[in-house]
Amino acid sequence: MSMVEEFNEYRSRMNEKILAQDNKTLKRFWALDGGAYAEGALDTKTKELLGLVASMVLRCDDCIKYHLGKCYELNTTTEEVFEVFAIANLVGGSICIPHTRRAVEYWEALAQQN
Repeated sequence: MSMVEEFNEYRSRMNEKILAQDNKTLKRFWALDGGAYAEGALDTKTKELLGLVASMVLRCDDCIKYHLGKCYELNTTTEEVFEVFAIANLVGGSICIPHTRRAVEYWEALAQQN
């Protein structure tokens, strides 16, 4: 199983378990999160790029993978992704470097998968 398949399978399986508990607060939060990335004054691709930079600065590898996957689906170029990496490193500092390494690895895995 590829890195991308493994991440997506795990995420789906655990999300199902969490949502099966029918917790109203969690369901509302997840709906809010999902709705925030819908087309609006900003297009979905821009919002995903913003989510990616925020995830890198906050150092959440799962979030980075999620947003990279969405960016890939939205035909984001490697050059665009690397500009996001640059901004994240400027804002977040050198602590973002290990996350950038893993992000590059995941981005390459997305490209290899397709």
